[in-house]
Amino acid sequence: MNHPWIVYLTACLGERVRRARTAPTRGASAVEWVIITAIIAGVALGLATLIRSLVEQQQGNLEQTFGGGGGEGGGGNP
Repeated sequence: MNHPWIVYLTACLGERVRRARTAPTRGASAVEWVIITAIIAGVALGLATLIRSLVEQQQGNLEQTFGGGGGEGGGGNP
């Protein structure tokens, strides 16, 4: 397909790929970004797991304290 936008985007993408392949520091920079992103994702996952376990623990404590919530509910109707 020879639509002008496709030709333009192909040329832009080709130029970016050429610059990424020829610049020696750009590859290292990309690897650094991947490593940093992986570390941040790991920390976020660890914190999410910790918070979830703490919330579930407190939920268990509340259920034990209040006897599971009763189940009567009433809803305001006498």
